[in-house]
Amino acid sequence: MASIDYYLGTISPFSYLAGTRLEKIADRHGASITYKPVDLLQLFDRTGGIRPADRHPSRMEYRAQELVRWAEYLDMPLNLKPAHWPVNMAPSSYAIIAAQQAGGGDLGGLVHGFTRAVWAEQRDISDDAVIRDVLGAHGFDPALADQGLFVGAETYGRNLEQAVADGAFGGPFYVVRDSGQRFWGQDRLEFLDRHLASL
Repeated sequence: MASIDYYLGTISPFSYLAGTRLEKIADRHGASITYKPVDLLQLFDRTGGIRPADRHPSRMEYRAQELVRWAEYLDMPLNLKPAHWPVNMAPSSYAIIAAQQAGGGDLGGLVHGFTRAVWAEQRDISDDAVIRDVLGAHGFDPALADQGLFVGAETYGRNLEQAVADGAFGGPFYVVRDSGQRFWGQDRLEFLDRHLASL
């Protein structure tokens, strides 16, 4: 059975646009997914990327066009200028880490729930009440928002180091452990699907 490490940022619009397509692909091929939230801004710093706030206007204008095109293509609602962006992604990332450890809910739905909260619902995913609500909506104990914060912080830091070691430089980023193949971006999910079919 193939295993996929999924590096994601809970404030990433492209992680949002990935939806739950990864989960459908993994299910089709009997693959497992390990969710690895990372601080994308630090990942950019570590791997030669540029934070959105520091990018040339032409790059940001093109990014805006691409986001609108993909949202329309995928028929997903998108607020191009969310009310709460950028926002501290650590609390929601800790919640994903705790939920993955606890099990029992819809982890892919939880990840999408946080990104959707930012890009479609104008919600602040650094707010404790929002984190609890998203956890509960996807079958997890809302109290996970308070539990394992230290372990969550430790894992969050390790995820960043692992992302760098794995050659990740943005999000969403998918690494197939069995083959070492890497796929960057929600627009590469079809290639990931084809790759898993070949294993």
